[in-house]
Amino acid sequence: MYPPAKDKLAKRLTIISLIVSAILLSTMGGMRRIKFELGVDFSFIPPLIAVINTMVAICLVIAYVYIKKGDYKSHRAAIITALGLSALFFIAYVLYHFTTPETTYCKEGGIRYIYYFFLFTHIVLAGLSLPFILITFVRGFTFQVAKHRKMARWVYPIWLYVAITGPICYLMLKSCY
Repeated sequence: MYPPAKDKLAKRLTIISLIVSAILLSTMGGMRRIKFELGVDFSFIPPLIAVINTMVAICLVIAYVYIKKGDYKSHRAAIITALGLSALFFIAYVLYHFTTPETTYCKEGGIRYIYYFFLFTHIVLAGLSLPFILITFVRGFTFQVAKHRKMARWVYPIWLYVAITGPICYLMLKSCY
């Protein structure tokens, strides 16, 4: 059985989630236009980002297994871990992209279209899903179980897709660095 829902807390956290989403998306929007010269080589970050994204995907699969078993406490721990790793990912991603010129895809032929398909869907779905991921989390965190389940049914596969396609894009781009 779940504890009672915390509706007032959910409303406040939902507002915070929307504000955080707007700030994060605005920050990411500025990465292509603003570059900082820090005099540090951040070339170690892309593989780190890929590993973090892979760990997020693993946490999401583990969370799914736990909730299917009815273990909401372990599910919750796995989701909190996935969110923490996502925050770490975001910090590393922003640091790298604000300080390093973009790497363009160097392969030709059909593989190029596959890469850009993964990259485009990864970026668009990551941006669009961010506020929904946070709101889904808030609904679970505040024990609004029915609302959480309703959103998680479609937010979860999108978040998992984003977490998987990030490392795929890195591996496809790796030889172009």
